[in-house]
Amino acid sequence: MTKRTIWLLLWVILPALSFAKDDINTLFDKGNLQYKQGHYKQALSLYQQVLDQGYESGSLYFNMGNASYKDNDIAQAIWYYEKAHRLSPSDGDISINLRLANLKTADRIDTVPELFFVRWWHSLFLSFSLDTLAVLTILSILVASALFILFVFAKTVSAKKSSFYGGIVLLVIGLFFMLLANRQSAYFGGKHQAIVFSGSSILKGAPDNNAANLTTIHEGTKVNLIQRSNNGWIRISLSNGNEGWIRAEDVKEI
Repeated sequence: MTKRTIWLLLWVILPALSFAKDDINTLFDKGNLQYKQGHYKQALSLYQQVLDQGYESGSLYFNMGNASYKDNDIAQAIWYYEKAHRLSPSDGDISINLRLANLKTADRIDTVPELFFVRWWHSLFLSFSLDTLAVLTILSILVASALFILFVFAKTVSAKKSSFYGGIVLLVIGLFFMLLANRQSAYFGGKHQAIVFSGSSILKGAPDNNAANLTTIHEGTKVNLIQRSNNGWIRISLSNGNEGWIRAEDVKEI
């Protein structure tokens, strides 16, 4: 490919990308305006158009959660807040609104407490978004590399020591950020969860309508997905550790 062809492709592609970004921003701003005017369904429609273009972010899902909450669709609001939390786990506003939405649900299910060191470790790697951890990792390793290059060309002993030990420290910091990013990705990647969208769903002892009824869970409850059957049932667990089977159409995976 010649240099002239490359420049021609860039001249065509870059403006197209810019227009796409402008279109997303325009739709997002229009959605925000509809939200401020109390037109929540119209706001959701505009936000959905942003999603349909392949863009997603914590702030977008957060706004969709707010619009659903205002529209009194609590299950949908919780689902959007959960999506927002996965992209921006350190955002306090998302956590607060998620708790407020959960207070609107019918079920009050106790959560199995975590060991204090497990809770501390989770809070540590959830203190940043995945994008932030990626940027911090790259910056730390780049600066560490620059210091190692400086070490090679430094003329004095003090400059060599400073650049070498500084590079080591930043490299360790970069690897630590990388570890946090890996753990956060694995944490959310390993969590197969869903929100109950049915007004009420009966938890069964087996994937069969004639199986024993264990309990009833209601709209907005978050469940863990364990196993899918071939006949339209899903084995789930609740936050208190109880397990059972519900119809697949009763839940929407996060």
